[in-house]
Amino acid sequence: MFTAISPAIAGKLDLILMPGPVIEGHAEFEEKCESCHETLKKADQVERCLSCHDHEDIAKDIETGKGFHGRLDPDQAKNCKRCHTEHKGREKDIINLDSESFDHNQTDFELRGSHKALACQLCHTQEYKKYSQAPSLCFDCHESDDTHQGKLGEECDTCHNEESWRKQTFDHDLDTEYPLTGKHRDLDCKLCHADEHYKNTPKECIGCHLINDAHNGRYGRVCAKCHGTDEWKELVFNHRTDTEFPLLGRHKDVPCDTCHKKGPFEKKLGKACFSCHEKDDVHKGRNGEKCKDCHTVDSWTKVKFDHGNDANFPLEGKHKDLVCSACHRSVAMDDLEEAECITCHRAIDVHKNELGEDCGYCHNEQGWNVKLFFEHDITRFPLIGIHSVTACESCHLNAEFQQTESACLSCHEDDEPHEGRMGEKCGECHNPNAWLLWTFDHDNQTDFPLEGKHSEIYCEQCHRTDLTVHKQSANHCYGCHRGDDIHRGGFGRHCDRCHSTETFEDPVIR
Repeated sequence: MFTAISPAIAGKLDLILMPGPVIEGHAEFEEKCESCHETLKKADQVERCLSCHDHEDIAKDIETGKGFHGRLDPDQAKNCKRCHTEHKGREKDIINLDSESFDHNQTDFELRGSHKALACQLCHTQEYKKYSQAPSLCFDCHESDDTHQGKLGEECDTCHNEESWRKQTFDHDLDTEYPLTGKHRDLDCKLCHADEHYKNTPKECIGCHLINDAHNGRYGRVCAKCHGTDEWKELVFNHRTDTEFPLLGRHKDVPCDTCHKKGPFEKKLGKACFSCHEKDDVHKGRNGEKCKDCHTVDSWTKVKFDHGNDANFPLEGKHKDLVCSACHRSVAMDDLEEAECITCHRAIDVHKNELGEDCGYCHNEQGWNVKLFFEHDITRFPLIGIHSVTACESCHLNAEFQQTESACLSCHEDDEPHEGRMGEKCGECHNPNAWLLWTFDHDNQTDFPLEGKHSEIYCEQCHRTDLTVHKQSANHCYGCHRGDDIHRGGFGRHCDRCHSTETFEDPVIR
């Protein structure tokens, strides 16, 4: 039978059974086995380890589930000697930390970004007795790296992350009341936050851009009404929707100062053309103030007034090149109620009103003397033959057309080769196609048909005097051939008894 062992004997027995020396940190307890062990009660071993004042923080981590030990499997967390074995000698490292395989993510400080590549001793220095005592705040390690010199506080992770100091995570759009847009996104923080003062930074444009105000304050302090953050020169002010005067045509390219000369835009300007362009009015007020009736915003010289539709008088030919004042001499432009040629051209009517007032009957807008058209055939003298292509002034030597004579000789007296011997009725022989194409038929129009040699002689050989006398000329041979009679009248005057019109030399006695 076994009997109970006294504490004194048990203590000596523990020393006899001790497997080896403890580490230097536990040396003071080496002969006090009861400080860590209770004889024959291994189940209490973990509680004794954790109750040690040097391991109280580990016990708390296990209880709260924090730190490395708090994240271990519960069975493993309650079996300390599974990882930490004692009695292996004074120099033995019972922590057994393998820096190559240790998973730092199982601690309260997950290694991310540039921290992953750091050597353990850079953070876990001799200053800290335990690994768990190493600081976890950025400022604890990086105070000497703080370029802000503490002005922005100690919460570095508000702007920075573990990847790089220069890669900022601060979101100006979400973390402040002033979202960065346009060109503001590319600016260095110091340009707005001088000397690292971030609080009370002005949010109005003029707070930073007063020195850039090209208007020198004349247009007020609310720059955003016209300008955006993308580009100063790209105006966001919409003259079409924000005012009652849309900018159209050339107005789009005009600088604001051209119209708004005296300060803030709130001062309303006149919307009528004349309010700005009175000094540009080449009509000097004669055409009134409704410029847009004729002109457009695209160009002063491009007139939109349609004289044909708007005034019922299409401008054609030479009329297109005239200035308005050439016809309209009053301011109201309504001085010409009648759109007749004679209304404007009476003073230059070379016909002296003899031909009436319907100038368009002969003339057109291309020019007074260009492409004249007159139906001459309805007059007493239809134009036939060469007359149809003869210039008017060849016959009409002045503008009094109705007084022009219609007889041939009134125009052709200088062209008449007969010197008046044939009378004035040229048309009895000649026609308008040509002088040489004469059509007088001696056989049918006289009592003396031309036969034989008579058909080959010129008129003047027989008709040597005035045509009136010619008509009374003898129609027998002796009347013309008395001087040719070799018989000297011995056979009488009836030459045709022996001779013919073919020849005198071969007489035929009948």
